[in-house]
Amino acid sequence: MSEITNVAVEPLDLPLSEPFEISLGIQYKASNVLVTIETADGVTGYGEGAPVPTVTGETQGTALLTAETMADLITGEDTVHYRRLVDKIRSAFPGMASAAFAVETAILDVYCRERDIALSELFGGPPTPVETDLTIPIVDADTARASARNAVADGFDHLKIKTGNNVHEDVERVVAVHESAPDVHLKVDANQGWTPKETAWFTKEVEECGVYLDLIEQPVLKDDIMGLARIRDRVDTPIAADETVFTSEDAIEVVRRNAADIINVKLGKAGVLQVADIVSIAKAANLDLMLGCMLESAIGIHTSAHVVAGTGAFSYVDLDGNLLLADDVADVDHGSTIDIDGPGHGITPE
Repeated sequence: MSEITNVAVEPLDLPLSEPFEISLGIQYKASNVLVTIETADGVTGYGEGAPVPTVTGETQGTALLTAETMADLITGEDTVHYRRLVDKIRSAFPGMASAAFAVETAILDVYCRERDIALSELFGGPPTPVETDLTIPIVDADTARASARNAVADGFDHLKIKTGNNVHEDVERVVAVHESAPDVHLKVDANQGWTPKETAWFTKEVEECGVYLDLIEQPVLKDDIMGLARIRDRVDTPIAADETVFTSEDAIEVVRRNAADIINVKLGKAGVLQVADIVSIAKAANLDLMLGCMLESAIGIHTSAHVVAGTGAFSYVDLDGNLLLADDVADVDHGSTIDIDGPGHGITPE
């Protein structure tokens, strides 16, 4: 039994090495939230949330205020009741995904550190290395071509290309990447930027250029589940639902509507423990799974990698957020392979 004696909430501002553009906007830094939990036994755990107004509906300010109130709810409680504590904060603040993710991660991290186990073990497996893709943002075709060439030189076999601003330029960007890295597996993420008609046109155009994609992620608005379903019926490329799915209930709706072939789970949307529910739903419906990230430091990225390793359930892994940072919270430089360890998620901010 170990009582939570202190919970600290603070901003975590992380400049990017260069601007990162997607269809939802341009980010120059990650304006995140850091939560630190201390127990009566002198053990410390860490959690991170990455609020993005266009995705989670939170700003850094609102996430900080919410996390501080969540801290009051769990102070004095025992970490052995981690599932009840997570349910408590999430039910008290529905929709505050980033704040809840930061607090939940810190709870689970300190629980595992108290017992000297890796976070992955809560999900049934050891902390084995995890391979990730690398994301190419919305840039001109020549820049994308050079980025793809550099990624291959760095050992990446999987690339994800951001699209969704201009479908004609999107085709040029994807074809340029393919020409520069013809043997690499490619995914495309439109971040809600297309219509069903544009998605079908894009797919036809790139296939005529000899480009066959592993998947197209969230081509239409998150609430347009019927649009997702129409696209899935119309194109051969697998369709992934991302922003459409925050909760297990959302996953059930995607299954019910036959709206996707793949569900992209992000801990920054669903949280850590609810991932197991979404995994079960997807497996029962014979859907593939992807685990993605926000612009997070090694705390968030390694937490997600532990879930990948522990469940063994994810066919696609997109955990490159910290590779885009000018400086990380810890010295965990990695390329296409994320080496993880315990106890907890294994990251202690420096």
